[in-house]
Amino acid sequence: MSTTTTARKARAKRPFYASFGFQVIAALVVGIALGLLARQLGATAENPNPLFTTLDTIGSSYVTILRAAVVPLVFTAIVASISNLRRVQNAARLAGQTLLWFAITAFISVVIGIALGLVIRPGERAGGDLEAAEPGHVGTWWDFLIGLVPQNFLGLGVSGGVDPETGAFSGSVSFNILQIIVVSVVVGLAALRAGRKAEPFLAFTESLLRVILRVVWWIIRIAPIGTLGLIGAAVVKYGWERLTSLAWFAGAIYIGLALVFFVVYPLLVKFHGLSVKQYFSGVWPATQFGFVSRSSLGTLPLTQRVAERNFGVPREYASFAVPFGSTTKMDGCAAIYPAIAAIFVAQFFNIELSFIQYVLIALVSVVGSAATAGTTGATVMLTLTLSTLGLPLEGVGLLLAIDPILDMGRTAVNVTGQAIIPAIVAKREGILDLDLYNAPREGLPFQDEDEDESEAVSDAEATGTAEPVAAR
Repeated sequence: MSTTTTARKARAKRPFYASFGFQVIAALVVGIALGLLARQLGATAENPNPLFTTLDTIGSSYVTILRAAVVPLVFTAIVASISNLRRVQNAARLAGQTLLWFAITAFISVVIGIALGLVIRPGERAGGDLEAAEPGHVGTWWDFLIGLVPQNFLGLGVSGGVDPETGAFSGSVSFNILQIIVVSVVVGLAALRAGRKAEPFLAFTESLLRVILRVVWWIIRIAPIGTLGLIGAAVVKYGWERLTSLAWFAGAIYIGLALVFFVVYPLLVKFHGLSVKQYFSGVWPATQFGFVSRSSLGTLPLTQRVAERNFGVPREYASFAVPFGSTTKMDGCAAIYPAIAAIFVAQFFNIELSFIQYVLIALVSVVGSAATAGTTGATVMLTLTLSTLGLPLEGVGLLLAIDPILDMGRTAVNVTGQAIIPAIVAKREGILDLDLYNAPREGLPFQDEDEDESEAVSDAEATGTAEPVAAR
C-alpha cells in the first residue's frame, strides 16, 4: 500500500474536532462570546479591560506574524516562478487571461453595486445623525503611479522617533506590496537574462521558498487561535450598534458581496465545467480567514495555498497570479463598495448622477483597483472614485464609523476572487490539476498536506521529476 493511501486512510479516521474548518468556526463562536462578555464587563476600545486587552493582543500578534511572512513569500515566489518560465508554455497568454478575467469579474461586481445602489437607495434612507470625519488619506492616480517606483530594494519603509521623556526609540516597518512585486519581477527577469551564472542564486531562492512555505504552513495551522482574538476584539471595538444609522447602506454592501460570492463566482465555476461544491469547500479556508483578519495581504499565504492545494493551480502560475491578485483583484473593496458608496454620497447630498458618471464608476473600479496597493484599501479607492466623479469628499467621513464591519465582508470576497480566478484561467488553458480540484477535502484545509506527501512533492520538484507545466 502506498504512503499516500495510508495517509488518506489515517486522516479519514480523525475525529470531527480535528478538522481545521471546525476549529476555525469554533474559534469564531468562542471569540464572539468572549467579545460579548468583555463588552458586558464594560470594555470599550477607549476603556479596555484585561479580557479585551488579551483578545486584542492575540489577534494583532497573529496578523503581525502573517504580515511578516508576506515580504519573503512574495519575493521568493515571484523570483522562483520567473526562473521557471522556461517550463511554462504561453506564459504571456496566461498573464493576459488573468488580467482579462480580473477585469471581467470586476465589471460584473461594479454593475451589481450600481444596480443595488439605485434600487435600495441607501443615501436617501440614512439616519439624520450622521457626522462627517476627514478621510485619513485621499487616493489619486498620481499616488498610484508614484507607488510603482520602488523607494528601496524591497519597498520597505521605517517610521518612528525618539521619545523626548524616556529617550527610547519606537518605530514600525511598513511595506508596499506593489513595489515588492515590481522589484521581484525585475530581479527574476535579470536572473533569467544572466543565464548559467545566476543558477546558484536561483537554486538558493527556490530552497528559501520551500523553507518559507513550511513556516507559512505552521502559521496557518494556528489560525484558530488568531481567529479567536481577532473576532473577539472586533466585537468590543466596533459592535453592531453602529449599523443603526447606516443599516440600509451596510445591507446593500453585504447583499452585493453575497451575490458575487454565492452567484457570480459559482456561475463562472459551473460555466467552466468545475464543481460548485468543490469551489465552496476549497475556497472556504481563505474566505473565512479573510473575513476575520480584514487583510488580503495577511491572508495571501493562505490564499495561495488554497489555489495550489485545493484548486490544483500549478505553483509556477499561482505564484504570479495570487500575489498580483492580492493587490489588484478586489471585487469587494474596489468594485462593489465604491460603486454603492459613491451612489450613497450622491443621494445623501441630493446630487443627481449622469449616465457618464455611472460609466466612470465602472471604469475607475475596473482599472483603478491597483491604486489601493500599499495604502488604506477601500477608503483610498472610495476617495479616488469620488474625486474622479467630482463628488464631495466629506461623504467618506459619513461611512468611516462602520467601515471595519463592512471590511470583513469585503476582504472575504476579495480573497475568494484571488483564489478562484487563477483556477478558472488554469482550467481554460488546460493546466489545472482536475484530480486535485475534485479530490475529497476530508476535513483538512488543504489537499495532500500530510508531511509525507508534502515532502514527496518537494523531492519531486527538487529532483526535476515533477511534470512541467504546459498551457495549450
